[in-house]
Amino acid sequence: MKHIILSLALFLVFSGIGLATEQRIITGTVSDESGAPLPGVTIMVENTSRGTVTDMSGYYSIGVNPQDKNLIFSFIGMETEKVRIGREDTVDVKMTNDEIGCEEVVVIGYGRQKKVALTGCVAEVPVGHSSIMIINDDFEWNTENYSTIRENGFKNVRVNPLSTFSIDVDNASYSNVRRYLNSGNLPPVDAVRIEEMINYFSYDYSEPQGEHPFSVSTEVSTCPWNSENYLMHIGLKGKSFDKTELPPSNLVFLFDVSGSMNSSQKLPLLKRAFKMLVNELRPNDRVAIVVYAGAAGKVLDSTPGNQKTKILSALEKLNAGGSTAGGAGIKLAYKIAEENFIEGGNNRIILATDGDFNVGVSSTSEMERLVEQKRENGVFISVLGFGSGNIKDDKMETIADKGNGNYAYIDNIQEARKVFVSEFGGTLFTIAKDVKFQLEFNPKQVKAYRLVGYENRLLNDEDFNDDKKDAGEIGAGHTVTALYEIVPANSKSKKHQPSVDPLKYQNNETVGGKVSDELLTIKLRYKEPEGSESKLMEIPLESKLVENTSANFRFSAAVAEFGMLLRNSEFAGNTNFDSILELARRAKGDDEEGYRSEFIQLVKMVNDLQLLAEE
Repeated sequence: MKHIILSLALFLVFSGIGLATEQRIITGTVSDESGAPLPGVTIMVENTSRGTVTDMSGYYSIGVNPQDKNLIFSFIGMETEKVRIGREDTVDVKMTNDEIGCEEVVVIGYGRQKKVALTGCVAEVPVGHSSIMIINDDFEWNTENYSTIRENGFKNVRVNPLSTFSIDVDNASYSNVRRYLNSGNLPPVDAVRIEEMINYFSYDYSEPQGEHPFSVSTEVSTCPWNSENYLMHIGLKGKSFDKTELPPSNLVFLFDVSGSMNSSQKLPLLKRAFKMLVNELRPNDRVAIVVYAGAAGKVLDSTPGNQKTKILSALEKLNAGGSTAGGAGIKLAYKIAEENFIEGGNNRIILATDGDFNVGVSSTSEMERLVEQKRENGVFISVLGFGSGNIKDDKMETIADKGNGNYAYIDNIQEARKVFVSEFGGTLFTIAKDVKFQLEFNPKQVKAYRLVGYENRLLNDEDFNDDKKDAGEIGAGHTVTALYEIVPANSKSKKHQPSVDPLKYQNNETVGGKVSDELLTIKLRYKEPEGSESKLMEIPLESKLVENTSANFRFSAAVAEFGMLLRNSEFAGNTNFDSILELARRAKGDDEEGYRSEFIQLVKMVNDLQLLAEE
């Protein structure tokens, strides 16, 4: 009898526990006042770290427990909504505009949180030369790979008078960082590449004149985050063309349709994005479509750009499933591109993936050798990253860099429009390749210098004159910006200044005459898109500070400061949110597309959420 009573008691206790902890799923859609769906809205269970984000259709799904009381809905430019959890399993929410700060909210599609907890436990695990972010919450694991970045330090001019690096027109880092911040999380430190954040934005540089395909602009003023030093701004502007003047394109779309792409922010977004590109094609352009999953296959033969219905139909039929045979897909794409090669045209593969290559030619080194070989045949490859949780950033960046292409990250449909419509020429049409910088600093004017960013683009000094050494490309209308923090020769400060013993066998005499007034000399080398021999540009720069800096100078400095804060950089100096916002607001300009306004809003959001408070 006692055993029966005890068993009954235990049954009731554990049944009660099961009932008390039983979780159910609430789904619904979020829209604005007009009824239009809102993608990127953040939904949190109040007083917990559980949350989710709406997809491109405004749809969400979230698990709740019996003890949970409220759901919190937050979004940029909208009033935060608190909805009580009742018995309903479907909860649709209509959000209203937040009048405060709306003038700076132009680009929509991202989450805004005034009060938020991290959506899970975040840890950074060093593995070899990569940093793997693992975000563990109630719903999924996140394993995103980023190559380790060791931030550039100051160099002593007497020992290191030359600074040599390749240009970088990739901008994937900014949109990826934006994705993290809009979900209420800090990005991994190695996901923050400051030069890509700076180069995400266009700058008002003069159009090139004369024989060279790009112009060079320079500006030197007091460094905003360290008033004892200078900041030098260097800008390149590629020659702009009307779309009708651009050479014909032979494109191969290479799409990852493996199981990892089965997410609203991956394949469905990919299809919507490439519809924009298809609509930009001209009759003399051609496009083929190759897909890869368990095996690679061709779903569309090379088709003229005016047969848009046929191209869009093939695009719409794509579905995700299977493992990832990325190596086989790339080989097939190159084969088709070479079969339809256009002499003097733009022959390019556009790879769209979340970066997961796990079958076939999968190692980064194997893929690197493949694309290096094919670029010599005149077929370039650009890479677009989609989705979250599986981004193999290090691998995708390597493919684009070695394949003479560019790398972008598409986190929403607005970003797709920027890449495929607003920057159509720069994305697809190369006007100069293997573009390298080499700066020689004058020790009479400069004690030390530091290149801001470009850590994975540094070259040996002897690489500058070596035409076999690969470097970056610049597209039609593209701008490229680089910043140097400079310690003047008369500086008394010892902070961050490298100390090196005097060299015994070197000539330590300083230069004299007219050149002694020069701060430095900028040299550039580049090749024509189909050329094999580089051309040289050389520009001396006087030691003269600008008092009234340009909007280009101020905005690039603001982005650099924000990047240094996100990286917790030892070189951030006096950087703070107020100084970043002041610089950015004074440099917003016309901002027709709203990208600079969005940056200002991001900075404000990180400050309001105090995401860096414990850094």
